Amino acid sequence: MRYLVLQWGDMGMYASARGWLQLDFKQRSTAEGIVRRHHHNLYSGGWAFPAAPFNWTLYLFYGGDIREAELPWLREQVTELAGMPPVDDDGDRPVGLFLITDERGGAAVWRVRDGSMDERPATSLSWLGE
Repeated sequence: MRYLVLQWGDMGMYASARGWLQLDFKQRSTAEGIVRRHHHNLYSGGWAFPAAPFNWTLYLFYGGDIREAELPWLREQVTELAGMPPVDDDGDRPVGLFLITDERGGAAVWRVRDGSMDERPATSLSWLGE
């Protein structure tokens, strides 16, 4: 299901994408490999891994303004990251949340859980794109 931003997509319009994924530290190298495989000269710089591990959870962040036409590039990475297999017997999978707003005031949320990513309208959060 595609909402808001992609339904209205225009090659010259931008969307603001920001969000995070909660991973196990043992998944870091797999996550880095996914991001590396999907390298984009302009937009890959939006990914941020912590410089040094601390505590027990790894948070991977993305933030950037990208052309709407490139949202499928980002969605593909988030979906692939969401699908990373558990690394221990607990069966924990990546979880996270991304907010996508567009120049027309539209907003969508990409939710990551249970090995997949789903997209929902987020009209109550559209003010963040103003």
